[in-house]
Amino acid sequence: MDALALAAASALVSVLASEGWQDGRRAVVALWRRARPEQAPAVEADLAEARTELLAAREAGDEQAEQALVVEWRQRLRRLAAADPEAARELRRIVDEELTPLLPPAGRQITVNQNATVSGFGRVNQAGRDIRIGRG
Repeated sequence: MDALALAAASALVSVLASEGWQDGRRAVVALWRRARPEQAPAVEADLAEARTELLAAREAGDEQAEQALVVEWRQRLRRLAAADPEAARELRRIVDEELTPLLPPAGRQITVNQNATVSGFGRVNQAGRDIRIGRG
């Protein structure tokens, strides 16, 4: 869930600094309207405020402020997706079909790094997306 939230937050923050920011905002607010309608107006206002902060941070060369916005939205999106499996599926769709196409070509590839440590007879299964494990 955290990888999805990170990918969504990274794409969202990048889109907020682009020409298509209103389309990105509209997609995320629509997600909130379906999952938590009472929070949608606040999310819409928060995204507009985040855009203002982001543009000021980029102009000042403040990468930490930009990363702080990614962290903030990662947490919010993770909580939303964790509480509602349908919202998680919709978030994946929004990232793939609405946010990513708004990114410049260089920003369309999102890298996820995974690390695991196993000892003894432990087992690790990792995947960049869906994984199905069965014994037979």
